[in-house]
Amino acid sequence: MSASPTPPKARSSAIRSIGAVVVVAALAIAGYFAFFGSQQRVPDATFTLLSGQKVSTADLKGKVYLVNFWATSCTTCMKEMPQMIQTYNRFKGEGLEFVAVAMNYDAPMYVVNYAQTRQLPFKVAMDDGSAAKQFGNVQLTPTTFVIDRNGKILKRYVGEPKFAELDALLQKALAT
Repeated sequence: MSASPTPPKARSSAIRSIGAVVVVAALAIAGYFAFFGSQQRVPDATFTLLSGQKVSTADLKGKVYLVNFWATSCTTCMKEMPQMIQTYNRFKGEGLEFVAVAMNYDAPMYVVNYAQTRQLPFKVAMDDGSAAKQFGNVQLTPTTFVIDRNGKILKRYVGEPKFAELDALLQKALAT
């Protein structure tokens, strides 16, 4: 006796069932990352400032701060930098800290020149590649992280942030 082939109707029903399971699983995974992804903690990272001083994320615990990965060769970075300066100046009196991390491919002399000629009012660091890697392998610039007093990443902006949204987020974080 040979096994009878599966009728087309049963096969179609099985495929629909498998498809439904895949969709449900995908939604569950997306929901998990939407909820728990927003609960991401800041990594243990150390930044070497242009002065040679080292600042770590552990040193910044208890403060609200921005970590902005940028490059002098990045057009969007250059466009957003004056607004980043304004944002920092607006909130520094409330305790905002800011670390502008130049990517490892950026020439140090360009970074120093830019920081000096633009009189950047916040901490400027040169990355050797390790900080970008620790922050989720950052490759696109600008990428900015907003971190609360407890070391929770509140928001990750890839590209220029919507500054009204950033301001509201900073006001809320600094008020708590």
